[in-house]
Amino acid sequence: MSKANKTFEESMARLEQIVRAMERGDVALEESLKLFQEGTELVRGCQKLLEEAQLQITKIMTAPDGSPVEEEFRDES
Repeated sequence: MSKANKTFEESMARLEQIVRAMERGDVALEESLKLFQEGTELVRGCQKLLEEAQLQITKIMTAPDGSPVEEEFRDES
């Protein structure tokens, strides 16, 4: 699966792998830089997916005249 087609969950799982590898401290400098670069690309991708999801989480309500009214989703928990 290409980087562009990874799901949010797949990206987060890969980020966790990267963090664990870097925290162990047994990765060579060059490999650490590659992992860091991959991680920042994954973070950007996750941010983009979250922004897109936020745009999609819009309640469609019906106004008194029957026309649809969009209302921003609010977590009420």
